[in-house]
Amino acid sequence: MSKIDVIAIDGPSGAGKSSVAKEIGKRLGYEYISTGAMYRLIGLLADENGIFHNEEKIKDFCEKAKKHIDFKRGRIFFKNSDYTDKIYENRVSMLASDISKKTFVREILGTLQREIGLKRKSVLEGRDIGTVIFPDAKYKFFLDASPKVRAERRYQELAEKGENIDFKTIYNEIVERDRNDSTREMSPLRKADDAVYIDTSNLSLQEVVNEMISHISEN
Repeated sequence: MSKIDVIAIDGPSGAGKSSVAKEIGKRLGYEYISTGAMYRLIGLLADENGIFHNEEKIKDFCEKAKKHIDFKRGRIFFKNSDYTDKIYENRVSMLASDISKKTFVREILGTLQREIGLKRKSVLEGRDIGTVIFPDAKYKFFLDASPKVRAERRYQELAEKGENIDFKTIYNEIVERDRNDSTREMSPLRKADDAVYIDTSNLSLQEVVNEMISHISEN
């Protein structure tokens, strides 16, 4: 299998995938694409349109919506409106986790993710990039961290945005999302056999990025 010039970064919520992928994209000139942002967007829009619990309507909506999803400078747009900040409100996390368990949603968005990634040199982060979307990616990484560290990072991020939510709630949501992501029937979260594993618990952003770029340069 010939390798595609794509950097695939997988891992659980809060492992640092987004920050790392953005920085690597800047330093190497790759387009940054957050696949998780797509699930957050569809979850949010389905909720706002009152169809979150209607699978037939979600499928129809998802098919139509994919034509209007785009990424520019690491931000996600729907019908030319920037949804980046809105989809990262804490309530959207579980909406994304629930919507991503639907097989038809993963199939529709998975096809779109590969199409976008093939258009230009891209760094994609998510949960099944190296295993499903780009099993032929030239570079694969799996970032991880303990649930406690990931909850602390999320708590700090939300506090800086002015969201008032207690640490225990965030920790429990992360544990639940880990369970959802790793046990769903289609495309569960797991490390690709040929992915480089990095525990980010005690590493700074730059340390993680440098380690990954060093590996990319060597290969």
